[in-house]
Amino acid sequence: MAEESLLLQSPSKSSSLLSEISNASTRPFVFALTTVSCSAYTFGCIYGYTAPTQTSIVKDLNLSIADFSFFGSILMVGLILGALICGKLTDLVGRVYTIWITNILFVIGWFAIAFATGVWLLDLGRLLQGISIGISSYLGPIYISEIAPRNLRGAASSLAQSFAGVGISVFYALGTVVAWRNLAILGCIPSLMVMPLLFFIPESPRWLAKVGRETEVKAVLLSLRGATSDVSDEAAEILDNTEHVKQQQDIDEHGFFKLFQRKYVFSLTIGVVLIALPQLGGLSSYSFYTGSIFTSTGVSSHFGFISTSVVQLFGGILGTVLVDVSGRRTLLLVSQAGMFLGCLATAISLFLKENNCWETGTPVLALISVTVYFGSYGSGMATIPWIIASEIYPVDVKGAAGTLCNLVSSISSLLVAFSFGFLLQWSSTGTFMMFATVIGLGFVFTAKLVPETKGKSLEEIQSLFTDPPPDDSTIF
Repeated sequence: MAEESLLLQSPSKSSSLLSEISNASTRPFVFALTTVSCSAYTFGCIYGYTAPTQTSIVKDLNLSIADFSFFGSILMVGLILGALICGKLTDLVGRVYTIWITNILFVIGWFAIAFATGVWLLDLGRLLQGISIGISSYLGPIYISEIAPRNLRGAASSLAQSFAGVGISVFYALGTVVAWRNLAILGCIPSLMVMPLLFFIPESPRWLAKVGRETEVKAVLLSLRGATSDVSDEAAEILDNTEHVKQQQDIDEHGFFKLFQRKYVFSLTIGVVLIALPQLGGLSSYSFYTGSIFTSTGVSSHFGFISTSVVQLFGGILGTVLVDVSGRRTLLLVSQAGMFLGCLATAISLFLKENNCWETGTPVLALISVTVYFGSYGSGMATIPWIIASEIYPVDVKGAAGTLCNLVSSISSLLVAFSFGFLLQWSSTGTFMMFATVIGLGFVFTAKLVPETKGKSLEEIQSLFTDPPPDDSTIF
């Protein structure tokens, strides 16, 4: 139906990104993209909530520094719990019902914080938010990758995930002028807006095929692509691949440990390494201790926060535009190179400060280093590892792979955040040189092993990883 298209198609530019967006912009697809974007925006708000509200929360509830530190860190406990259940939950109840669960947890968590009169309710709200983030951080890319057309899959996933950066920036700014309880109430708005849309978004056609609801696959694809579209080939590819996966299943290996079969080693290694790399490369340290880096090098924290937020936002926009043009692998390499240079420049600025060298230029170098790090992260590493992880795993192990990747990310983040203070006592310069080394190794790993997935269907990508290729073929 023509009225299903929300944007007009431009026949003269059918190969352009705008034309691809136009072709895909049916109401169900737009609603689905909106729900995932709002979820990403919400967990961005959660990450950005504590920094500007710390002083007022501690004062109003008479908390000790230890109480507030536990309030901040219990989010990571929730992330790990969410990571443990995300795969099984999305496979058991489906993608859409899981989105319902995450948004309900978001709302309950925000209200618990907003109406907290003591530390226990404050911590409970933060724990529930962590569980929801742990589930939705992998659910969002999976769902978008399974419903988007192949030529728009990267851009749609990147756009949705980039809203996390928007949420952080917005709450950094609002937290300076809005009371902490009111700010928590504002955090509920995206989830409350999303819930009515959930009645109108379709289930993933690949999950429907996996659970044996083959007759619904074509109907869902028609709603996503438009009623006049020919989806017979796409539906057949999904159903054939699902049947192929079922035939390849080893009867003796079920559940989570099926993921550790030999045929999944390559894809598992790529997913785990790419998702752990930002955390092991210092993301948590930069996110939680940016103010300390600015203060120690003589940069205005207020100006520094605004600068990094703006640069990260524009980096996310640039990455969204380029991910389906330049490809995942190229953008990953550029992003990792920028993060490496940012870490290296941070280490140099801290070294100069410690040795009282170039006192006028050190603050400028520190500011540039942090903005380069966050801008580079936003352009690629913020979203592409999750996009690739959502693309490379067959539907029968996607839930288990999601659990493992999410768990690795959460544990890596927790380890770096916990050890960062001790590392700084050892050597601030050495700490950021370590982060730069990790990212440098990640650059080599990406250049040598990570394949390009742009322009391929999910079934084509997954067959490249799990089926033995002909002798003269290559996936690179």
